[in-house]
Amino acid sequence: MDLTTTDYSKAKFYTVAEVAQLLRVSNMTVYRLINSGQLAAVRVGKSYRLREEDVNRYLAARFTEAG
Repeated sequence: MDLTTTDYSKAKFYTVAEVAQLLRVSNMTVYRLINSGQLAAVRVGKSYRLREEDVNRYLAARFTEAG
């Protein structure tokens, strides 16, 4: 991924709590996915932000594995 050509200012970001609610899992589960590298996240201060695109990619990969 080339960081110089990607415009992250237009990306939609979610908090850990928002992703947890979206996936209907606990915040701790989202933190575990981030720490294991299964879900990409950006560290902002002491908290994480997750791009909508990365969450969708994670979900799409799981659908193809289950199918």
